[in-house]
Amino acid sequence: MELIGVDTGGTFTDFIYRKEGKWGVYKQLSTPSNPAESVLSGIAHITHSGTYKMVHGSTVATNAILERKGAVTALVTNKGFEDIFAIGRQNRTELYNPGYQKPPILVPSHLRFGVNCRTRSDGQMEIAFDEDSAAEVVNKIEQAQVDSIAVCFLFSFLNPDDEIKMKKALEKLNINTSLSHKILAEFREYERTSTTVVNAYVSPIMKRYINHIIDNIGGNELRIMQSNGGSISAATAMNESVRTILSGPAGGAVGAWETGKMAGVDKLISFDMGGTSTDVALIDGALPLTFESAISDFPVKVPMIDIHTVGAGGGSISFMDAGGALRVGPESSGADPGPICYGKGEQITVTDANLYLGRLVPEHFLGGHMTLDFERLESYFEKMSRESGLGKKALAEGIIAVANTAMEKAIRVISVERGFDPSEFALFSFGGAGGLHAVSLARLLNMPTVFVPKNPGILSAVGMLMADVIKDYSLTVMRKAHDTDDAMLENMFLPLVKNGVKELILEGIDREHATVKKFLDMRYKGQSYEIMVPFTQKYQNAFHALHEKSYGYCSREKEMEIVNIRLRVKGTPEKPVIQPEPHAGKTPPTMAFDEKHPVIFNGISWETDLIHRDHLRHGNEIKGPAIILEYTSTIVMPPDTWAKVDQFGNLIIHTRSKGEN
Repeated sequence: MELIGVDTGGTFTDFIYRKEGKWGVYKQLSTPSNPAESVLSGIAHITHSGTYKMVHGSTVATNAILERKGAVTALVTNKGFEDIFAIGRQNRTELYNPGYQKPPILVPSHLRFGVNCRTRSDGQMEIAFDEDSAAEVVNKIEQAQVDSIAVCFLFSFLNPDDEIKMKKALEKLNINTSLSHKILAEFREYERTSTTVVNAYVSPIMKRYINHIIDNIGGNELRIMQSNGGSISAATAMNESVRTILSGPAGGAVGAWETGKMAGVDKLISFDMGGTSTDVALIDGALPLTFESAISDFPVKVPMIDIHTVGAGGGSISFMDAGGALRVGPESSGADPGPICYGKGEQITVTDANLYLGRLVPEHFLGGHMTLDFERLESYFEKMSRESGLGKKALAEGIIAVANTAMEKAIRVISVERGFDPSEFALFSFGGAGGLHAVSLARLLNMPTVFVPKNPGILSAVGMLMADVIKDYSLTVMRKAHDTDDAMLENMFLPLVKNGVKELILEGIDREHATVKKFLDMRYKGQSYEIMVPFTQKYQNAFHALHEKSYGYCSREKEMEIVNIRLRVKGTPEKPVIQPEPHAGKTPPTMAFDEKHPVIFNGISWETDLIHRDHLRHGNEIKGPAIILEYTSTIVMPPDTWAKVDQFGNLIIHTRSKGEN
C-alpha cells in the first residue's frame, strides 16, 4: 500500500509519497480559495490507481479563526454565566495601547443562551436541570439559524449529566454540537468555554473540507495531523477540530525531532521558514508540549507542541513605513499573487530580495519546474530604491536583514527568554525558504551548526508520516498530594486508560502496539499554574526538581496539590525508514558541480559554486561560498562556512570556517 504525506501551506502544498517501493516528493502552489483543490490535484499527479494511506496537515481550522470565517455558533451555558466567554481574564495583551480593542467575539451576545441548572464544585447538583428552560433555549437557537453549538456548563468535568441532557434536547435541530466535558474535562471555566467554542466554530468548516477530500479519494484511508504531534482519524478530526489548529507546524516539529534523533542529535531549535510565516520550537531531548496556547487571543487548552510563529516568510512584503524605516511583513503575498518573480505580484518580497542578490537561481527553482522572472524585478527595485534612499543591492540585503532580525527574535523568545543558550543547540532548518537564511540566522545567535535534512522544503509532510497515532485525555481531580496515595491515583486513571485504549483501537492500532503514559499537573498550594510531572513512584520529588528548573527554586516544605491527571495513549503506524549510506570520501563527485554564479554577500559579489545536492554522498565536504540546489529548497552557504554530508544525507553546516571550529 502506498503512503502519502500532505502539508498545505500558505504558498505551497507539499507532498511526500511512496509509490512502487520508491519515495518521491512533489510541490505545487496552494489554492487559498479552496485548499482541497491543490491537495486533490497533487494526489492525481502522484497516483492514478492503487490504494494508499494519507496523513494530511491543514491550515483550514486556523484560517477560519484568523479570518473570522467559521460557522455561526451559539453558546449554551448556565443562566447568569452567558457572558463568561466575552469577559475572559483580566490579562491584556497590549497594556499600554490606549486604542486597543479586543478582537470580535466568536459568539455575539444574541447567540449566548442560559439554561436554569447548576452543578456545585464537588459535582453534586445545586439546581436541577430545567427541561422547560432548555426547551426555550432550543427554540431560540432554532430561530437564530446557527450552524454549530457549544455547550459548557459549570463543573461538567466532574458531572456531565446536564450537558448530556442538553445535547439530547438539541438533537431535534440536527446541528453540530460540541460538549465541553468531551473537548476539555478540566477546570477554569473561561478556558474550557473558549476551547469548546473554538471547536464548535471550526468543526463544520473542517467537516466540509475533510468530506470533500474523502469523496474524491475513492475510499482510501485519510488521517489528520494534530497539534500535539500525533495523527487521528478523519472522523475524530471532524468532531474535535480544535486539535488540528497547528497541525502543519506540528508535523514539521515531529519531522525535525525524528530526523535529528536518527542522526544522534537531540538538542535542536527547529526553524521552519515557509512562504507565509516562520515557526520555531526548542527541542531539548523531547518534543515540547504546552497547554496554554491561544489563537487570535482565544485560549485553546488542548495539548499542542510549543511552537512560536512570526509573520516572516519568503512571501513577506517589504515596505517603507510612515517614519521612513524599512519594514518586512507580517503581510504576505501568499500563493496568489505571490512574489514579483512569480509573474503576478506587485510588491517586493523576501523571495524577490534573495533572487536579486543571486541567492536563488531562476532556472533551478523547484528543480527547474518553475522558472523565476529575474528581469521583472528591476523596475520595482528601482522604484523602492528611490523611496528608501538605498542602492538596489543594499535594499535587497536590508530586506533580508530585517526578516532575519524578526526570526532571530522569535528564536530568542523560545531559548534565551526561557533560560536556554542557543549556542548549545543545532539550528534544524527546513521549509522552502529556511535554507536561504539559516546560516546567517545561526551566526546572529552564535549557533555553531546548521542541520539541513534531505528535501527540507517538504519536511512537515515527512513529519506527518513519521507521527505516531496519539490520543490525549485529562481530568481535573483537585487533590492534596499528602492525602493521595499511588493506588488512589491509579484508580482515577482507570476510566481514562480504558477509554483511551478503546479509542486507539478504533483508530486502527492493535492493542499490543499501544503504549500508555500517565502524567500529573501539580502545583504548590496557593499557586495559579501547574507543572506537568510524569506519574511515577517519585512524582513528588520530580515536581520539586521541575519547579526548581523552571523557576529557580523549590519549596519542599510547602503543601502540594494534584490538579489534573493526564493520559497519553500512543500507537505506532507504518513509517518511512531511512537507510544509512556508506562513506564515499570527502571530495564531492564532479557531476555535483554546476557553473559558478555571482552572489552578493555583505555588498561584495562572490563567484559562488552551484552544487546539486542529489549528487552529494556521505562524507562529502563543501566549502562556502556555495549555493546548494535541490527540488524542494535552496541552501545558501556564505563565505567562511563549511559543510559535511552525514550517513543519512543530512547536510551539517558549520557556521565558522574549518580552522575556527
